Amino acid sequence: MKKRKNIITVAIDSPAAAGAGTQAKLISKHYNLFYLDTGKIYRYIGELKLKNFKKFSYNLINRKIMNLKLSYLNNKSLLSNDVAMSASEVAKDKKIRNIVHKFQQKYAYQPPKRFSGSVLDGRDIITVQVKDAMFKFYITASIEVRARRRFNEYRDLNKNITYKEVFKSLKNRDKSDKKRQYGPLKKTKDSILINTTKLSKKACFKKIKAIMDKKLNH
Repeated sequence: MKKRKNIITVAIDSPAAAGAGTQAKLISKHYNLFYLDTGKIYRYIGELKLKNFKKFSYNLINRKIMNLKLSYLNNKSLLSNDVAMSASEVAKDKKIRNIVHKFQQKYAYQPPKRFSGSVLDGRDIITVQVKDAMFKFYITASIEVRARRRFNEYRDLNKNITYKEVFKSLKNRDKSDKKRQYGPLKKTKDSILINTTKLSKKACFKKIKAIMDKKLNH
């Protein structure tokens, strides 16, 4: 993989609904970095499986990922609970992870020229995708707080789901993410832990910005 020189690379790993996506967007905006929500790629494949169950194959995934327009990752259909669970299943497949890996590496190390670098968030960004990132953050929060956040998101989207169902779904998702054979979610020794349980979005970003500015200004 050919890498663009002198770029800022930020890698974030986190369990679902910990606030990593929000922080990644804030980092991206403040430092002019290209943002890639890697979880949405697996959600896209998860949705692909639900829609094309009989035709679902590695060839289909490869073709779709090669031609994937990043704007599609903002599609609200990817936010459903069914798609989230399907994403968790497809993410266990090593061949699928390899297809996604190439796509992610391209944007991590060769972001569009107008950006000063890249910020990626997901489950295995530090451990697999961008091991040599300039900044590595592990963002987490209590499962109760994460379930409340995700429940509120679903409610805003008029999804008919209870807090109890969201809590159970997140618990299963955590188990699946941490126990899977390939690219499991785990905190590395060299990543900085940020617990957002009692932090507002603003306070969390202030903390991250202080860490980044110290290194960048140095």
